[in-house]
Amino acid sequence: MTRGARIALLIAVAAVAGAAGFLASRQFAPSAPAQVVAQETVDALFALQLPDTDGNEQTMAQWRGKVVVVNFWATWCPPCRKEIPDFSDASRALAGDPVQFVGLSIDDADKVRAFDKELDVPYPLLIASPQVLGLAAGFGNQAQALPFTVIFDRDGKVRHVKLGTLKRAELEGKIRALLAS
Repeated sequence: MTRGARIALLIAVAAVAGAAGFLASRQFAPSAPAQVVAQETVDALFALQLPDTDGNEQTMAQWRGKVVVVNFWATWCPPCRKEIPDFSDASRALAGDPVQFVGLSIDDADKVRAFDKELDVPYPLLIASPQVLGLAAGFGNQAQALPFTVIFDRDGKVRHVKLGTLKRAELEGKIRALLAS
């Protein structure tokens, strides 16, 4: 395959994924309480060890005991780019609480670094492979579309899942309810 054909294929895949994410954000607007998720799926997520934007390995397990907001996203996903400022604002607003936001980016490290520099995201952005996106299916996102968010309570139980964009007010409301319980 020529370089031009590879680039065209990459652009086509990105466009389809972005469109799927956009449609998912419209079609699946309400965030639902989480369905029953197999413990092995939760364990697999918390067993991940991925590099951050500085290349330092981070383990998901380090955030156990907090409300953990895991957002699967990519820089090439327009709905993802739209929701991250709301996630950043919510993260800053809840900075004094036992809450940890984590972005699992299905993307190239250089692009994630540039995005982080541009928006000054206050929480870890970890560089994940497309195989990590496969975990999303275990949380109910069979299409593995982006953006996709999973919110865990302090006991590590899945409490909310959302396929599509999540607004700041809804996100903070769900987190504050978990902090109060």
